[in-house]
Amino acid sequence: MPVQLNHTIVHATDQERSARFLTELFDLPDPVRFGPFLVVEVANGVSLDYMTSNGPIHSQHYAFLVTEDEFDQIFGRIQERGLDYWADPYRSRHKEINHNDGGRGVYWDDPDGHALEIITRPYGSGA
Repeated sequence: MPVQLNHTIVHATDQERSARFLTELFDLPDPVRFGPFLVVEVANGVSLDYMTSNGPIHSQHYAFLVTEDEFDQIFGRIQERGLDYWADPYRSRHKEINHNDGGRGVYWDDPDGHALEIITRPYGSGA
């Protein structure tokens, strides 16, 4: 069997708020409780397991490959909520999206400062 990512733990100050932030933006099913985690499943069988942490949250980066239609829907929700977004991870292109590899991409933060990204083409796939 080839190696596959199954899940990752996402530390949050409020697991409910952070998990719902993602499920609402992505139009995913409600998170499911599993022990101390709130589990958000995405289409390829990978889950983000949200865990409330009492200590400082260290920002991580989570990138999601989406279809063109999904990009339009998610980006629309980002704009409707008035969230800040950038075309690049360095935050030098505020209120822009990128067109890397012939697709589209955008970055924004979750409630704890984790950098979220949606892309319609994998990086390096060419145009």
